[in-house]
Amino acid sequence: MMPMKMPWLLALALAVLPVIPALAAPPAIRLFGQLPNVSTIELSPDGSKWAAVMGDETSAQIQVRAVADNKLLAISPAEKSKLRDITWVGNDHLIATISTTDRLATLNNRAVESVHLLDLDLAQGGKWKQLLGDLHNAVRQAAGIPRPVIRDGRPYIVVPVFFARNELYTLSLAEVDLVRQKAYITFFGTSDTVGWMVGTDGKPAARIDYTTTTGDWRLMARQGTDYRAVYTERAPLDRPYVFGFGRDANTLLFGSHKSGEWEEYEVTLADGKISGPTTAYRGDRVITDRRTRTVVGTIDTRLDRVDYNFFDAADAALWRGLTRSFPSEQVQMESWSDDRQTIIVGVDGPKTGVGLFLIDRRRRTANPLALRYNGIGPDDLNPVTTFTYKAADGLDIPAYLTLPRGREAKGLPLIVLAHGGPAARDTPGFDWWAQALASRGYAVLQPQFRGSDGFGDAHLQAGYGQWGRKMQTDLSDGVRDLVKKGTVDAARVCIAGASYGGYAAMAGVALDPTVYRCASAVAGVSDLRRMLVTEARDAGGSNNATLRYWQRFMGAKDKNDTSIDAFSPARQVAHIKAPLQLIHGKDDSVVLLEQSQIMADALKAAGKPAALLVLPGEDHYLSRPATRTAMLEAQIAFLEKHNPPN
Repeated sequence: MMPMKMPWLLALALAVLPVIPALAAPPAIRLFGQLPNVSTIELSPDGSKWAAVMGDETSAQIQVRAVADNKLLAISPAEKSKLRDITWVGNDHLIATISTTDRLATLNNRAVESVHLLDLDLAQGGKWKQLLGDLHNAVRQAAGIPRPVIRDGRPYIVVPVFFARNELYTLSLAEVDLVRQKAYITFFGTSDTVGWMVGTDGKPAARIDYTTTTGDWRLMARQGTDYRAVYTERAPLDRPYVFGFGRDANTLLFGSHKSGEWEEYEVTLADGKISGPTTAYRGDRVITDRRTRTVVGTIDTRLDRVDYNFFDAADAALWRGLTRSFPSEQVQMESWSDDRQTIIVGVDGPKTGVGLFLIDRRRRTANPLALRYNGIGPDDLNPVTTFTYKAADGLDIPAYLTLPRGREAKGLPLIVLAHGGPAARDTPGFDWWAQALASRGYAVLQPQFRGSDGFGDAHLQAGYGQWGRKMQTDLSDGVRDLVKKGTVDAARVCIAGASYGGYAAMAGVALDPTVYRCASAVAGVSDLRRMLVTEARDAGGSNNATLRYWQRFMGAKDKNDTSIDAFSPARQVAHIKAPLQLIHGKDDSVVLLEQSQIMADALKAAGKPAALLVLPGEDHYLSRPATRTAMLEAQIAFLEKHNPPN
């Protein structure tokens, strides 16, 4: 964890966007493996300061600086913890969310991520203090997002925690007085509570309950000291979700799949009146006002761009003006002051590279603030295009194609880079992994195979029951499309990925062996039945929403369904002819290291090479720069050996 007292200050100067000449050689691999120079940045409510989670090739830290002159106000290295988020509470308190990996004896020594909160009081010397340590009968760590509260000018946070009540741990709400540094439980959950909606006064507007065995979901509006169900739904799968307050704090927005498609509704808390479905909030996520927590717009990620849609005419005009200032670039909102006069935007494109700009509307200026990645400028970026190809059954598969700069798009070696999830997606903009591979001379294909999220319900649902089946052949259909166009050489194709993408890499050489000459799997699942058994064990039984979710994707009747062995790479090693590299973080709490060990053991038992690289201290998300770089260097060396780019 981050130490409470800093014996020294690590001076990491904020890099200003330089003019970088074209390089004869590509950037070093370590520059792609480094953490972003700025991964998260937040303006204080009054716009006078910014705080950022910053990184380099070796570590991460939090910096706080004055907007006016960039003066450093506070700095803190992360040490062994992982910085996850920062939140302003007023203009003088900054809350850092960090995580550490622990191992629990009650879960067979399984790795878990523990989430802690620290408070930086800039008005009192800028020292970090750990929060929640004085809670009684509770797990002294955060179980959700801390919400800032200013009450009578005094700063507080409200955060979900697990509290022991009547011999049960329930998701309850704790309030922390940041002046007194005191924490106490303010509202108690039930054994079914899975979430809270907290208003600006620090009190819950509603509680969300879910009975995992029956699938009963309930939205409980608080009315005085009682709670009343204003919406209920039986949802063993695809359970409803609350995604924010409406355009005023008297309503909540929630999504439901009861019609067979995801639709959005609005409920009035006072009387439970429900309106909808509505398309007003359609998009990937909503934009909320920091002061009121009400919705002011939506963000919709398309294949080739990200659209911001603001409800207020002034906000919409402001955003149009900002985007016009960066033609042909992708602009995204990072943070703005409460009065909208100071704004930080991320800009990604061929002119600016991948950087941040500080907008001062009073002075009518837009100044470069930082590069996202030190040492990688606009001339180092490999071009990315989007296209759609047909799967064997005619389904449209959207995809990203990154081409090595300076090379003709003809007969190129190819790496298929499959995303995780599987109900996830790749997004437009800079992708450090795809860019690293392309910098070495490879074309990189990122298919948004069926089962990917973000391309409509039909595309997502087309993946149900297709794990290892059509979800897998969608990848090789993309290879065939590029071969037919002449873009890539059919004899020089490998596959890589992490998490579900790691599974897809293993399955590529096990289930579709004629397409790929090698595979590199990071944190992948190799034995589907073993995964389901592990999930059931950790959840305390087989009748739970998590297990139902995975069984639907895999097409499994239950955790012991042997039919899915046909799609488990560890049980199909006899078909593997190509070299396979396995990489896994030792502290992975999502896909256990045993999944890669099972695959390595199966390969050895079959008399085949088994290369397993274990990354010490690394989690599922490649959170540390040293091990992220080690992964990239090992993977690229493996690919260059078995699929030379030249």
